[in-house]
Amino acid sequence: MTGGWELPIASNSDVVMVRQRVRSVAVEVGLSLIDQTKVVTAASELARNALVYGGGGLARIEIVENGTRRGLELTFSDEGPGIPDIEQALTDGWTTGTGLGLGLSGSRRLVDEFDLVSAPGKGTTVTVTKWAR
Repeated sequence: MTGGWELPIASNSDVVMVRQRVRSVAVEVGLSLIDQTKVVTAASELARNALVYGGGGLARIEIVENGTRRGLELTFSDEGPGIPDIEQALTDGWTTGTGLGLGLSGSRRLVDEFDLVSAPGKGTTVTVTKWAR
């Protein structure tokens, strides 16, 4: 890791701050404009999920390297109620709220690597990585 940031997620303005920081780090890493937009969109969805469903949480932004490739690793964690059925939660159209049900599944499609760990009563942690091309 060559750099890292932790940002609290406790309000809508924090979600905006996460988006802004992710965009600036995506530029620094050398992501294309399209990949910047994808990773910022995923970050926005995941930060909003932590706020709405997890009651707030923490976003960690790291620059990662794999040989000659550089990328952006984002981790969103909360101590909310957790997700009882992860497979169902990753199904397009499934939602516990009023959204379109594309937050988790849509975010997974926007990034190169996606990992979700959750259990009822244990909170949720989602880690995503987007590599520069």
